[in-house]
Amino acid sequence: MISCPARTVLRETLGHEMNKAAEALDFERAALLRDRIRALAQMQESSTINPASLPEADVLGLWQEGGQTCIQVFFIRGGRNNGSRSFFPAHTQDEAAGDILSAFIAQFYDDKPCPARILVNADLPEQALLAEALSLRRGRKVEITCPQRGEKKQVLDHAVTNARDALKRRLAETAGQARLLEGVATLFGLDAPPGRIEVYDNSHIQGAHAYGVMIVGGPEGFDRKAYRKFRIRGPVTPGDDFGMMREVLERRFGRALKEAEAGDTSNWPDVLLIDGGAGQYSAVRAVLDELGVTGVKLVGIAKGPDRDAGREWFYTGDGAPFQLDARDPVLYYLQRLRDEAHRFAITTHRAGRSKTLVTSELDDIPGIGPARKKMLLNTFGSARTVRQAGLAELEAAPGINREMARVIYGHFHPDWQPG
Repeated sequence: MISCPARTVLRETLGHEMNKAAEALDFERAALLRDRIRALAQMQESSTINPASLPEADVLGLWQEGGQTCIQVFFIRGGRNNGSRSFFPAHTQDEAAGDILSAFIAQFYDDKPCPARILVNADLPEQALLAEALSLRRGRKVEITCPQRGEKKQVLDHAVTNARDALKRRLAETAGQARLLEGVATLFGLDAPPGRIEVYDNSHIQGAHAYGVMIVGGPEGFDRKAYRKFRIRGPVTPGDDFGMMREVLERRFGRALKEAEAGDTSNWPDVLLIDGGAGQYSAVRAVLDELGVTGVKLVGIAKGPDRDAGREWFYTGDGAPFQLDARDPVLYYLQRLRDEAHRFAITTHRAGRSKTLVTSELDDIPGIGPARKKMLLNTFGSARTVRQAGLAELEAAPGINREMARVIYGHFHPDWQPG
């Protein structure tokens, strides 16, 4: 097993290499090194942080650097480490460590059980009052202490070390992200790095269970709290992706325009990225113009005829479409944005489709149980499409024999007489 001092040296070496990789925009290597550092930290936690003197406690180690803060929380239960989490609370530049920890503790235990003891590495304002409030909520005494020696101090120091390493990783990733956004600004002729990039995609099966989605990227990476799902209301012709995109944009910017009129432009995008070529670009451009949307850079990203990643064409309306070098970090970043939108669209569609498997008009057909219903919906996409299917189509469906096909067809066509 690697000794603790050796682990520390190795972790610092890996951190230095990760920072160098991020500065060189080699994000694949930086991510690999980041994962190795996390694995090393987890190994150290599970093998060494099992303090006999702490049967039940949360250990909160705070580290500040570069105007940002990380709080690493160790969860000690039964004298053993039950895992940890890193938190990055928002705060003003001049806020003291004790004030940040105090606010974090009050919010952190607002909706979760509080242990008997909380260890911190900074003196808290009104610490006794905060402990009393937590005790009343818990129904038993809660102690908040800042140990200065012994095993408790060792555990707390380890939490602080992990907080420092986690914050350094975050700062390195943020610096790399800033360089990428500077590259996006240069590529698309923006006055400044974009603070918000919105990417849109659709997913459906023959027009059924149609959803549009929006994902958001920015200085902090993917902003998953800003993701949005749009269940297509229609009417939209099956397969009409332009019609679906129009509905999504009208709903998205209809609200954004009202917010902007009220003076709130915090959710206004700088760049709008769509998956598609000249046709998709022109269609979306027309919708934005109709809505009166200005100040947004529209970009279409389309794969070439061979559909190979790295051969994408970009459409901006400012000239002929162009390609980037396959090794360009900005290309890799834009691909990640598009792929994340596609992933979110697929998972949203599947979640919506699975809900229809619970209840359906197919349940009223004699002989149709959950298994056959699922096969029919997977084959045809919706109960409506099953209702519109011909007898031959039903007979060809997996799990449906000739007799059952006639039962289904007869259910939806009461006047039909079997030949």
